[in-house]
Amino acid sequence: MTPLPKLYQSKWKKKKTRPKNDRAIDLGSPLLNDIADAFLTGATIGVTKVVAEDTYYAVNRGSVSSQDFEYTLKNMCKEGAYYGTVAGVFVTTEYGLESVRGRRDWKNTMIAGAMTGAVMSAVNKNNKDKILADAIFAGTIAGAALFLRNLATGSLCK
Repeated sequence: MTPLPKLYQSKWKKKKTRPKNDRAIDLGSPLLNDIADAFLTGATIGVTKVVAEDTYYAVNRGSVSSQDFEYTLKNMCKEGAYYGTVAGVFVTTEYGLESVRGRRDWKNTMIAGAMTGAVMSAVNKNNKDKILADAIFAGTIAGAALFLRNLATGSLCK
């Protein structure tokens, strides 16, 4: 069989290795590095969310007290830990699915998102209909985020 002319050959090639990231923390394992990175990123997002919300409310009220500051600090820790845990659970689940299925594709991302959404909803003691809705929503958001990331990096054939 003759090879295709260069005009018809795809520019995109499937990567068989995990992306390399420069990290400040090296735990010696790609899985542990990914979990730590996801936790820190998620925690940062949670803390930033709380700071933005509480700053907005303080500006609207026109005053800040030491109780407001204490409440914001406690809320930053709580939300940071929650968002970091969600990100860590998602990355761990996605990594496990990749290992079990032997593929790295959008299905792993959507399943991991759905499983993470269901687990986090169940932890919050929601009823089964809410758990199912959260699982569907989280899977959809994870799939959309992967699509947008691949669109931005030019690697849509993953």
